[in-house]
Amino acid sequence: MSERIGAYAELSKFGIVLLVLVSAGAGFMLSAPLGPDFPWGQGFLLLAGVLLLACGASALNQVQERERDARMARTVGRPLPSGRLSYGQGLVFSAVGMVSGAVILWLGIGTGAGLLGLLAAGFYNGVYTLWLKPTSSFAAVPGAIPGSIPPVIGWVAGGGHLVDVGAVILFGILFLWQMPHFWALALRYRADYAAGGFPMVSESVGVEGTARLILLYAFGLTAWSLAAPTFHVGGALTFLAAAALGGRLIWLATKFARRPEDQRGWLSL
Repeated sequence: MSERIGAYAELSKFGIVLLVLVSAGAGFMLSAPLGPDFPWGQGFLLLAGVLLLACGASALNQVQERERDARMARTVGRPLPSGRLSYGQGLVFSAVGMVSGAVILWLGIGTGAGLLGLLAAGFYNGVYTLWLKPTSSFAAVPGAIPGSIPPVIGWVAGGGHLVDVGAVILFGILFLWQMPHFWALALRYRADYAAGGFPMVSESVGVEGTARLILLYAFGLTAWSLAAPTFHVGGALTFLAAAALGGRLIWLATKFARRPEDQRGWLSL
């Protein structure tokens, strides 16, 4: 039983899902009224809906990529290629998670949250996984959109509006944050991605060009994060944290850009 539970947790990419929950919760905390009127019920429904939807979408991604995963050393041990779970089990698990998560967000939070959840899942599994990722070396750029939506769902669930500056700030932070980390990961596993038939940005612009792109996004992320308190998203501590973390990221990215041939550069990002 424990092995089966572990297989489903791996299928859902539960570690990544926890980060999604943190981003959704952060958006909720920044938008919801604090004190005795804090909407605990809304917060619980938000986390439950995002958890189920994200688990379902992640599982569907592994169902869709099971044949490519079987060709890559990093992913050959996943539940579907390894045979620990069947195609049907993966499909049912993903469908139950996505449908139940969307229903909770739609009925428990509101139409806006439900639509945002469906948009994120639809773009991730429909546009990114099936079309962009197998065909474009720059697929990660539009592919970062679904990962940037959960804090916006949290913001809306906390009482904010989709067009609020706070929602845009949170979306931008998550969008810019994903690029340096994904491209560094892609360099580390580029032989694996090549075996799976996924084109990588380093094939288009080389390792040097990838290093410059990482540095560009590091500057953009830091500037965007530092601007957040100006628009009343966070305060002094947020500004200091953004300065410290952004400064470190820029430092690491600069080292990598200066010596892109040094493997330690992308391993440190």
